Amino acid sequence: MSERIESPEFDPQIQRDVHDCRIVIDRDLCVGFGDCIEEAPDAFDLDEDGIAVLTNPEAASRSRVLDACATCPVDAITVYEDGVAIIP
Repeated sequence: MSERIESPEFDPQIQRDVHDCRIVIDRDLCVGFGDCIEEAPDAFDLDEDGIAVLTNPEAASRSRVLDACATCPVDAITVYEDGVAIIP
């Protein structure tokens, strides 16, 4: 079942519109494995709490960013396209 995004808040480190998608990191789910960083080191990093944040996803290709989001083992990164979740 598809989930529509309905969030008025916008913090560019945890959600950002890039490559015609919105990427959202759930800071409560992220445990800092860093799989996203391995896949797209320009796009993601860990903050001082060891939680993933968006850094410069515009510098990585769309496919690399989407692959990085999909590698999250705890599904802490959601990607929306046209308001519909496409990852996870």
